[in-house]
Amino acid sequence: MRDNRLTAVPDDWFDDPVLRGVAGLEAPEAAEDGFDWQAEALCAQTDPEAFFPEKGGSTRDAKRICQSCAVRAQCLEYALENDERFGIWGGLSERERRKLRRRAV
Repeated sequence: MRDNRLTAVPDDWFDDPVLRGVAGLEAPEAAEDGFDWQAEALCAQTDPEAFFPEKGGSTRDAKRICQSCAVRAQCLEYALENDERFGIWGGLSERERRKLRRRAV
């Protein structure tokens, strides 16, 4: 009789053919969609709730993280171009981004 119990998959189950140097395969180029900056964003490594506080909640922790983020400018640019209405983006709240947009017009 066959044992149908699930067994654990080992951590090294995937053997990447690109890393092995299989002929004809190359590593994909950097993301061309303009979102490659997100991989370096500090907010992606922290609690997302800090960046989307409840109404009246503190934005201090999120803004502190943004201060030392290497991709802060790209993040803010994304938020402005996409009219993000919620959360902290590029170190600015929605209200601060709205003021910035008004000054630019």
